[in-house]
Amino acid sequence: MNRPTYERDESRTGEPQAALWRKSSHSAAQGECVEVASNLPGMRAVRDSKNIALPALAVAPAEWAAFLDGVRQEAV
Repeated sequence: MNRPTYERDESRTGEPQAALWRKSSHSAAQGECVEVASNLPGMRAVRDSKNIALPALAVAPAEWAAFLDGVRQEAV
Protein backbone atom coordinates (compact mmCIF):
# COMPACT_ATOMS: atom_id res chain seq x y z
CA MET A 1 0.00 0.00 0.00
CA ASN A 2 1.34 3.41 -0.95
CA ARG A 3 1.46 5.78 1.98
CA PRO A 4 1.73 9.50 1.42
CA THR A 5 4.70 11.38 2.73
CA TYR A 6 4.58 15.07 3.49
CA GLU A 7 7.42 17.47 3.09
CA ARG A 8 7.96 20.50 5.23
CA ASP A 9 6.60 22.94 2.68
CA GLU A 10 5.19 26.15 4.04
CA SER A 11 3.30 26.82 0.80
CA ARG A 12 0.98 23.82 1.32
CA THR A 13 -1.99 24.17 3.63
CA GLY A 14 -3.43 21.68 6.10
CA GLU A 15 -0.33 19.50 6.02
CA PRO A 16 2.62 19.04 8.37
CA GLN A 17 3.46 22.72 8.68
CA ALA A 18 0.16 22.82 10.62
CA ALA A 19 1.23 19.80 12.64
CA LEU A 20 1.77 20.11 16.36
CA TRP A 21 4.83 17.93 16.84
CA ARG A 22 5.72 16.27 20.14
CA LYS A 23 8.85 14.31 20.87
CA SER A 24 8.66 10.83 22.32
CA SER A 25 9.64 10.80 25.98
CA HIS A 26 11.68 7.66 25.23
CA SER A 27 13.71 9.26 22.43
CA ALA A 28 16.06 11.60 24.24
CA ALA A 29 18.10 9.08 26.22
CA GLN A 30 19.21 7.13 23.15
CA GLY A 31 19.48 10.07 20.77
CA GLU A 32 17.03 8.32 18.43
CA CYS A 33 14.56 11.17 18.27
CA VAL A 34 11.09 10.65 16.87
CA GLU A 35 8.32 13.23 16.80
CA VAL A 36 4.63 12.54 16.27
CA ALA A 37 1.80 14.84 15.21
CA SER A 38 -1.68 13.63 16.07
CA ASN A 39 -3.63 16.80 15.32
CA LEU A 40 -3.94 16.26 11.56
CA PRO A 41 -7.32 14.99 10.32
CA GLY A 42 -7.31 11.28 9.53
CA MET A 43 -3.61 10.68 10.02
CA ARG A 44 -0.71 10.48 12.40
CA ALA A 45 2.55 11.92 11.09
CA VAL A 46 5.95 10.72 12.30
CA ARG A 47 9.31 12.35 11.60
CA ASP A 48 12.96 12.28 12.60
CA SER A 49 13.44 15.27 14.89
CA LYS A 50 17.15 15.41 14.08
CA ASN A 51 16.36 16.09 10.43
CA ILE A 52 12.98 17.76 10.07
CA ALA A 53 13.68 18.66 6.44
CA LEU A 54 13.08 15.01 5.52
CA PRO A 55 9.52 13.98 4.65
CA ALA A 56 7.30 12.76 7.47
CA LEU A 57 5.66 9.35 7.36
CA ALA A 58 1.86 9.54 7.46
CA VAL A 59 -0.21 6.61 8.73
CA ALA A 60 -3.84 6.06 9.61
CA PRO A 61 -4.69 6.49 13.30
CA ALA A 62 -5.61 2.78 13.57
CA GLU A 63 -2.22 1.78 12.12
CA TRP A 64 -0.44 4.04 14.61
CA ALA A 65 -2.45 2.59 17.51
CA ALA A 66 -1.58 -0.95 16.36
CA PHE A 67 2.11 -0.01 16.16
CA LEU A 68 2.05 1.46 19.68
CA ASP A 69 0.31 -1.66 21.01
CA GLY A 70 3.03 -3.79 19.43
CA VAL A 71 5.76 -1.65 21.01
CA ARG A 72 4.11 -1.89 24.41
CA GLN A 73 3.92 -5.67 24.05
CA GLU A 74 7.52 -5.71 22.76
CA ALA A 75 6.38 -7.35 19.53
CA VAL A 76 7.94 -4.67 17.33
